[in-house]
Order: sequence, then C-alpha cells, then structure tokens
Amino acid sequence: MAMTAAVSESAAGRALQGYLDHLAIERGSSPNTVAAYRRDLTRYVLFLDATQTDLAEVQTSDVELFVEALRTGTDGGAVLAPGSTARSLAALRGWHKFCVEERLTTSNPALGIRPPSRPKRLPKAISTHDVELLLEAAGAGEGPGPLRDRALLELLYSTGARISEAVNLDVDDLDLTRGTASVRLFGKGSKERVVPVGTYAVDAVEAYLVLARPALVSTGRGTPAIFLNTRGNRLSRQSAWAVLRTSAERAKLPGAAHVSPHTLRHSFATHLLSGGADVRVVQELLGHASVTTTQIYTMVTADALREVYIQSHPRALG
Repeated sequence: MAMTAAVSESAAGRALQGYLDHLAIERGSSPNTVAAYRRDLTRYVLFLDATQTDLAEVQTSDVELFVEALRTGTDGGAVLAPGSTARSLAALRGWHKFCVEERLTTSNPALGIRPPSRPKRLPKAISTHDVELLLEAAGAGEGPGPLRDRALLELLYSTGARISEAVNLDVDDLDLTRGTASVRLFGKGSKERVVPVGTYAVDAVEAYLVLARPALVSTGRGTPAIFLNTRGNRLSRQSAWAVLRTSAERAKLPGAAHVSPHTLRHSFATHLLSGGADVRVVQELLGHASVTTTQIYTMVTADALREVYIQSHPRALG
C-alpha cells in the first residue's frame, strides 16, 4: 500500500490510477487482473519517478532501460524471468496506449520494443537403462493389457512416433518383415513418412497381434486399429498417455510423475544423436519440417558430452 500511495502523488501515478479504474469499470477486468497490472505498472511508475522522467516525455530508450531493470533488478526490484518481463511490457504498452487515447501523451514509446526471447526448453529424455525399466514394467502381468502396453511403448521408442500417430495406426500401416520392418506414420498436416522398426519392437508387436489383439477386437464391432482398449475400440491418446505414466510409476523412474507423451520421442532422438546419427536423418525420422527443431536435441547431447568430459578428463578442472 505504501508503494501505491507514493505513486499516486505523481502525475504518472494519477494517470496509472485512471487506467486501473478504466480496466475495472469500463473493461470489466477481474480484480486479479487489475492487481497484476497495478503491480507491474507501479514498479514502472516508481522507475520513472526515480529517474525524474515525466510521463509526457518518456522515450523508447526509457522503456528499454526499464525492461533491462526487470531483467537484472538494477531498479531494486525482483529479477524477472523472460515470461514475466514480457507480461510487464504488455502492461506498459496497454497503459501508454490508454494515455495516448486520453491525450495525456502523444505517442506510445513501448510500441516497438520486443520482449526478451525465452530460452528454448530442452526436451527431457530418459536414459537407455530407464527405457528398459519402463518397457519391462509395461509388459509385466497377465492378459492382453500388458502385451498391448509393451508393444505400444516399444513401438514409440523404436520409431520416435508421436503418441497420436501411434494410436491412429491401422494394421495395414505396419510391415513386420524381418530385416526391413517399417511403419507408415501420418504426422502433422497428414504428412506421411515411413520409419524403420527395430527387432525388439517387431517381437513385441507380433506377440500383441497374435496373443492379445484378437481377444480385444472380439469385444467390439471390428476395427482396423492396431491398439485397442478393453471395449474393442481404438485406444485413445489419453489412455495411451495413462499407459506410459502407469508404467513409469511401476518402474519407479525418477520424476515418473512428469513423464509425458513425448518422453519416448525425445529419448529416441537424443539416443540416436548420441550414437552418432546425422541430425538430418533424425529430422526425417521425427517428421520435423525444419532441421532447426531437431537441432534442439543436439544441445542435449552436447550437454551430456560436456558433463562426461568434466568428470573424466584429468585436466578438465583446475
């Protein structure tokens, strides 16, 4: 409250209060939204007051200095992550636009400023050992369920397929010929690609098709889908995700609660690149439109190599 009171004494503070009233009354913004705008813009007004910058004289360079302060905390406030900084900048744009419309200022100095780019999130992959534990856990138990679950996860890891691509597979999309086994996948935009299938996955899928799928399909009306639920219908993406999550918990993997549908896809790409595969080959296998997307995985393997180097080289660290 002391911060708000100090701000309200300045011209910028009064303009800010007018904007907050506008948000609450004329635009019907929620109390939480208004509070967030108040918090972000109060810091900005205090920054302007501290630099003795009048609202009508704010330049683009002033806004850039404030954005830098958000990033570094040089104004005495908390250091904000790129996402929070972008949110604050959006609030600034909205307020300056309001000031122009109310003829308090003549231009919007925040209009052309781009928020700081967010760091690329590195995909999470699990180790080959954890993949083995996951697959063994999926196939544990009796009945058609474990055979289906093992086949599903083996195929996901063997091909790098998206989980939606796997559940949409029909029997005719699979060629399990030994030595040349492959699967036809339909990715984003129905773009088709053919991906090799490894021996372990071939064995698991064949066991499921022979020993489990007939029992499952008999409970429904007949479907060409490979992976079926207990009612004989095509397995849903949500159910396939549950198979993965349950198997991760059963295998007691570290961070099992955070295992996602893309975990095996990420692991597939990371392990291929770690084994020496060319990034453009991995791009084709994953069905990425741009190699730039695939190159994110090279950052993962580079980090792993660096860690091994530091741990292993006698003169890596002084």
